[in-house]
Parts: sequence; C-alpha cells; structure tokens
Amino acid sequence: MEIATGLLIPFLGTTIGSAMVFFMKNKMNKKLEKFLLGFAAGVMIAASIWSLILPSIDMAEKMKTIAWLPATIGFLLGIVFLLVLDSLIPHLHLNSDKPEGLNAKLKKLTMMVLAVTLHNIPEGMAVGVAYAGALVGNAGISLTAALALSIGIAIQNFPEGAIISMPLKAEGATKIKAFAYGMLSGIVEPIGALITIMITSSVVPILPYILSFAAGAMIYVVVEELIPESQSGAHSNISTIGVAIGFVIMMILDVSLG
Repeated sequence: MEIATGLLIPFLGTTIGSAMVFFMKNKMNKKLEKFLLGFAAGVMIAASIWSLILPSIDMAEKMKTIAWLPATIGFLLGIVFLLVLDSLIPHLHLNSDKPEGLNAKLKKLTMMVLAVTLHNIPEGMAVGVAYAGALVGNAGISLTAALALSIGIAIQNFPEGAIISMPLKAEGATKIKAFAYGMLSGIVEPIGALITIMITSSVVPILPYILSFAAGAMIYVVVEELIPESQSGAHSNISTIGVAIGFVIMMILDVSLG
C-alpha cells in the first residue's frame, strides 16, 4: 500500500497543477511561468544527484564494482534514450511554433501534450527505480528516501501541470479539456514507475545502471527543455532563483527523509 501511494503521489501533483486552469484567468503570468520552470529544473537536478547517482555509486561499491562505472554508463545511456525519443516523438515545446520529432499531422494541442508526456517518462522511471532499490534492501535507498523523491517529483509536477493546462486553454481548449490533457500527461509516471520496479527488482545487478539511467534521462529534460525555456526572453534571473529554490527544497527532502 505504501509503495502504491508513493507511485501515485507524482501523478497527484500533476493533477492538482492541471486543475489550476479552473482558477486562473487567461494566460499564466510570464514571470511566474519562468519561476516554475526553473523550480522544476532545480528539483530534477537535485533528485538526479541525491536520489539516483549517489545511490548508484554506493551500490556499485558494495558490489565490488568500479564505483563510477555503472553511474557513467547508465547516465550516458539515459541521455541517449531521451535523445532518441526526442528525435522520434512528434511534439511541440512551450512558447514554440516549430514541432520537433518525426513529421506527423497532429494538432498543436496534441503535440504540446506529447512534449510534457515525453519528459514525464524519466520522472516515472526515477520514482520506480528508487522504490525498486528500497525493496532490494542493499541499494542504500530506504522507503522514506523513495517517498522523498516521490514528494519532490510531485512538487515540481504541480507547476508542470499548470504550465501545460494553461497554454492549452489559451490555444482554444475548454477548461475541462485542458485539465484532462494536463492530467493525462502525468499518467505515464505511475505506469513507468511500475514497469521499472517489475524489471529492476528481478535483476538486482543492473540496479546501479538503472538508477543513473533515470538520472541521465532527467538531466536531458532539464538541459534540453526546462532551462532553455526558462532562460529565453526577459526576466531570466527569475528562473535562476527558481532553480536555486527547487534544488534546495529537493536536497533538504532527500537528506532529511533519506
């Protein structure tokens, strides 16, 4: 029950964030949007380090493996994995009119949702592999540490939910439709987490690689999407403040609960 709750917490964050479309008028304030994008980036960077890469290194040491090797291989594979998905899946980033991925005759709203769904995949993997590590017992990850990661991802999913639902409404979707799309973009997280647990818990030796793989995938999202979007145009310093606050909050969560 505790694990099921942990897997659903990030999805709840996306759902609540998407519901902001019912309370906010017109478009989201640009300064707030930049802060929230930076905040999400800060949370993901801290989660990648404390919740994924460091446990990967610690577990490799316990397995008498070169400590940095699984973290290096997994991290780079995670980057490549998201790079491939980014190149294949048709999607449209926030504040952009140029679709990315393979050419497809999809609506603008659909491609915007796919963009958010794409970078929710590594977040689901991160939560799943953290709980898999807790279940294994010798990965240096406790259930409270996995819960801390779930809470951290949920916190940054809240602004992500709002950031996707508000533009959808601005593009002409009804509030209910914008909320539904925003909410559904987060459903890949618990599904991805569950699949990751099923795979990883049965093949313990690959756990250090999967931990760093999830970290690489998340860092790809930060560098490729969140930071460029938050730093474009005016008021980029607001997003930098958001990164700092998000990073510190996630670090405190992981250290205090882990």
